[in-house]
Amino acid sequence: MGKGVKAAVIGGVFAVMVGGAGYGTYNIMSALNGDGGGTGGVAAETKSGPPGTDEVKETAAKFFTAWEKGAAATAASYTNNDAAAEELLTAFGDDAHLTDVKITPGAARGITVPYTVKAKVVYDGKSKALTYRSELKVVRGLTTGRALVDWQPSVVHPELKKGDTLVTEQSATPPIEAVGRDGSELTKEEYPSLGPVLDALRDKYGEKAGGAPGVELVIRHAGDGAADTPLLTLAKGKPGKLTTTISPSAQAAAEKAVKRFAQSSVVAVKASTGEVLAVANNRTDGFNAAFQGEAAPGSTMKIITAAMLIDNGVTSMNGPAPCPDTAVWQSQTFKNLTNMKANESATLANSFMRSCNTAFIKLIDEKPLTDASLTQEAEQRFGLGQDNWTTGIASFDGSVPAVDGPDRAAGAIGQGQVQMSPLNMASVTATAITGAFRQPYLVSPGLDGRELAQAQGLRASTAAQLKQMMRLTATQGTAAQAMAGLGGDIGAKTGSAEVDGNAKSNSWFTGFRNDIAAAAMTEEGGHGGDAAGPIVAAVLRTGADLTSAGRDSRVVAVVGTSEGNGDPGDSRRKEQQWATEGASPSDGRRDPL
Repeated sequence: MGKGVKAAVIGGVFAVMVGGAGYGTYNIMSALNGDGGGTGGVAAETKSGPPGTDEVKETAAKFFTAWEKGAAATAASYTNNDAAAEELLTAFGDDAHLTDVKITPGAARGITVPYTVKAKVVYDGKSKALTYRSELKVVRGLTTGRALVDWQPSVVHPELKKGDTLVTEQSATPPIEAVGRDGSELTKEEYPSLGPVLDALRDKYGEKAGGAPGVELVIRHAGDGAADTPLLTLAKGKPGKLTTTISPSAQAAAEKAVKRFAQSSVVAVKASTGEVLAVANNRTDGFNAAFQGEAAPGSTMKIITAAMLIDNGVTSMNGPAPCPDTAVWQSQTFKNLTNMKANESATLANSFMRSCNTAFIKLIDEKPLTDASLTQEAEQRFGLGQDNWTTGIASFDGSVPAVDGPDRAAGAIGQGQVQMSPLNMASVTATAITGAFRQPYLVSPGLDGRELAQAQGLRASTAAQLKQMMRLTATQGTAAQAMAGLGGDIGAKTGSAEVDGNAKSNSWFTGFRNDIAAAAMTEEGGHGGDAAGPIVAAVLRTGADLTSAGRDSRVVAVVGTSEGNGDPGDSRRKEQQWATEGASPSDGRRDPL
């Protein structure tokens, strides 16, 4: 695929992920400004090459000694960024109120020196011991040749990133006891990837939950609105109880599943209500990409594109959707996955379950479709792209801009300018299988009176076709291997999204089992079924407690699905008959729209 239609990504898959970029490498700008400009002056003979063993040991020792004494300026002079180092080391004493510092270095590994920090936090007559481990690197200054500590915020504490600092004070918000839908407590210790989510919930709902603040040592993050990360409690506050929609069994499965693949995220929702059952991330940056990620979703987008084609009368599930080897749109040539056989007589269902790109490209210029048709479908039917979701914490609402040129075709297969998060795609699947858009949420809006986003949802016949095509994909198509062994009513859609500069595609997968819809993304995970597929399948396999959380009837009432309120097995049998005979379950004929 040409560069003009691949995902526009800068510095990684998720455009909002800027914290920490470039760390772990030498700060060249600081070196050009004097390698720290410290007390050593310019050596008579400028050395080159990596620092030797003695230099590493001596530089680290001098840095540690000055740090222990609270001499921030002196300690900073042994780094390659004395200004940034002095600011953070000063805050270590003045803002974090850390005293009696004792640093014990371990055995150096080349230029890397591990060490243990023991200190005491003293604030307002209260004190508590703090112990942690970190490491630093000693590098050669480019202009002076001095051996210097390569400055990173993690030198002071391993969890610090660029712009962060340490602060001890009365908590900005009271602590919370976040509980799942079954009433059991959700903790960072048991569910590690929930850490950023729990911090965000405390930041927003700490005061509303009825608690009282305590005294804590926290990491204060640089980003606007970013919640503090507590490190040590000196005086316990009174936690307020906050009920979430999380299912502990689904969350445990999600935590375990994302550990299998680096840079992975997953979300599961209860399709009939929009309640978030699980959210997990396995990322080196701690970013909640499951809710806030912005990335091209690949062929999982074909759920929305298929809905657009059906709603506008272009084709139907059993209508024509030829799958040639290539398709040209405004001089841009699109191809299918390697080894996919062309099928000029394919139906939409066949092209959907095989994930044929060219079939969707060839149909997007059919009347009455316009440059805005996919955008309208995403916004009006699936509730995406209007910046009005109120999940309880920060989240991305998806983006499907109206575009012309090659990006219009690319958008139909989840490339170009289309951006989604796993949360968005889990919601898309929930809408597809129920026919109704129910905005996902993590905390009941009854707690703070916020309004949930609204959208028209799908016509019953459109939803029935989408659901059956996803069923076929899960049992006979590209998702069959990942979904193998799952019982109940299942369906899925795979996706792989190309990103400029990446050797492998991002792996996307969304699926459902009964009333649970889930979606996952793994950076550079390859085809959708390779990495994201097993993650989603693992979450769907759990016996999640689907009792509605909270008592707000406005948000937990189950609305009848698009198949009506009859026996679901009977509805499925009717759809299967339609798939083979071409008759709509709603009226016995092909839906004209």
